[in-house]
Amino acid sequence: VESPEWDADELLAHVLGTTRGALLTHDEVTAEQRASYDALLARRAGREPLQHLTGTAAFRHVELAVGPGVFVPRPETELLAGWAVEQAAQRETPVVVDLCTGSGAIARAIADEVPRARVHAVELDERAFDWARRNLEGTGVDLRLGDMATAFDDLAGTVDVVTCNPPYIPLDAWESVALEARDHDPQLALFSGDDGLDAMRVLERRAAVLLAPGGVVGAEHADAQGDSAPAVFAATGRWREVTDHLDLAGRPRFVTARLAR
Repeated sequence: VESPEWDADELLAHVLGTTRGALLTHDEVTAEQRASYDALLARRAGREPLQHLTGTAAFRHVELAVGPGVFVPRPETELLAGWAVEQAAQRETPVVVDLCTGSGAIARAIADEVPRARVHAVELDERAFDWARRNLEGTGVDLRLGDMATAFDDLAGTVDVVTCNPPYIPLDAWESVALEARDHDPQLALFSGDDGLDAMRVLERRAAVLLAPGGVVGAEHADAQGDSAPAVFAATGRWREVTDHLDLAGRPRFVTARLAR
């Protein structure tokens, strides 16, 4: 486990119904709470995701419900969401589409930070869709069950911003995937063909249909795809300003592009 002390504190705070920062002020733990904590520690030591054990995942300024059947949003994806928020905020009445929405994390963040935006989201996996529906309830986001390859024909040519955190792990990289993801995240959200870019190619084609001329698309990718992911967009001649962006650790993390006018 990468951060055992942090995870142990988070689980204790969860059991005690408090925050990690307030643990020092807690001077009593009941026998029942101790038993619950021990059980959760054992599950985490077995590499069950921390977020599955607490039932929540923080993402920018919102808290999401997560559990078995949905991809747990990662901190790195907050950068892509932040870029999308910035792009949407530049427009008076932005239309935003989040493809492969998963838990609804990016769509929820945009709806939260740009209330005037008209946000649409789609998810193919039914179990993940149920989590997204829970997280997006009451936000005004138009959530649909379906394939990103054919989603939102009714919005063709009218969208300002398209975002996507697609599956991007090559099939032969199975052994290198962290156990928390490999054993607990949906396979549909992880793997994408021999080079990990099959979904990126679908995204490129669909974004070109959905976006208005001059609209922008942003998509996360693996850190080893800093050249190959932008190449998917650059090779078609449909895009300008194809740019790759680094995460906080200095690793290639997401690509953006603008549809040519």
